[in-house]
Amino acid sequence: MNIRSVGYNSVYPSGYSMRSEGQEGVYMLLLTKSRAMLVIGAEKVPAAARTLIIYDGSCAMGYAADGAPMICDWICIDAGDDREFIESLRLSFNKPMTDPDSESIDVLLRNITTEYYSLNSGRIKMLDSLMRMLLIKAGENVFRRDELRQTADPHYSALIELREKIYRNPQLKWNVDTMAEDVSMSRSYFQHIYREMFGVSCISDVISGKIEKAKEILSETDCTVSQVATMCGYDNEEHFMRQFKKIVGETPTKYRRKK
Repeated sequence: MNIRSVGYNSVYPSGYSMRSEGQEGVYMLLLTKSRAMLVIGAEKVPAAARTLIIYDGSCAMGYAADGAPMICDWICIDAGDDREFIESLRLSFNKPMTDPDSESIDVLLRNITTEYYSLNSGRIKMLDSLMRMLLIKAGENVFRRDELRQTADPHYSALIELREKIYRNPQLKWNVDTMAEDVSMSRSYFQHIYREMFGVSCISDVISGKIEKAKEILSETDCTVSQVATMCGYDNEEHFMRQFKKIVGETPTKYRRKK
């Protein structure tokens, strides 16, 4: 397989975006190290740090630094004669995965980047071996995720539905007890399984949902900051402004001016 391009600890400024139309036989693996917005076909999907995605070229792909700098590792490859090998692995394409073993993948990507820019005589063979290891490791992560999904059943669908509710309804007063009750779990078990499933605490996800909605309203309407705070479930405008700046890196007013 041929490596087209690779990046390790790549940093992109707020507002940066990259989009590329899919190409048959071309794959891109991306590991986020900060919050990011992923492009999957016609959709934009928010992703937390330590999210892994593998694009298979069947749809548009890309990423954006939405409101704050983005840090990520990535590699783009042309499968060539190794397409059959890639398709034989347990890979999940075009779907964000909260990666429980991002450290191993990060190390492999760092080694690939180092070898890619080296002048070693065995560079090509080494890169091929490292790429195979990387893809196999990514497949193992999918296997672990499937195991977790089985462990979480029969609650898996309920958790997915709850997360969608949280992001659709940021104005509601979400707390651990109401969320646990929504999926008929005990408070402690719910907190544990939610973090295992999505790689983030339920309260952090609630806040992310509020801030993402706030950014949308600020970008698309003329609502005042006070109105935005209320629409996103904040009783206190000052609290909203502090939380927005902490997460996005700038005040709501400054964020709006850039749009």
